[in-house]
Amino acid sequence: MAPLRIVVAKPGLDGHDRGAKVVARALRDAGMEVIYTGLHQSPEQIVQTAIQEDADAVGLSVLSGAHLTLFARVVDLLRAKDAADIVVFGGGIIPDADVAELERLGVRKVFTPGAAMHEIVDWVRANVGVAA
Repeated sequence: MAPLRIVVAKPGLDGHDRGAKVVARALRDAGMEVIYTGLHQSPEQIVQTAIQEDADAVGLSVLSGAHLTLFARVVDLLRAKDAADIVVFGGGIIPDADVAELERLGVRKVFTPGAAMHEIVDWVRANVGVAA
């Protein structure tokens, strides 16, 4: 079985990527193929990368407060490109009140500050690359 392919992305103007890099490394160390897109990616760029890389999932990191807009745009673009099978999960500084809305929009899981790396790795293993 091929390793899971995960795109880790920083959408928008947020310039802080330490958390995204830590998550990317944890996923890589767990045997997954990780494509880190770098800072300041548009939702369109992220979706294009996910499709080109034949990704199983996209992990988004947003600290800027624009999570509702940016996460929703990525999910919508994946649907529009007939790639809704690519799982979207994310994390960052996201108020608890917004987590349910993000899930309603199609984000499969939201990790908030303090989430342990093993929790993220275990969730990805259990929820990505399996028939939904």
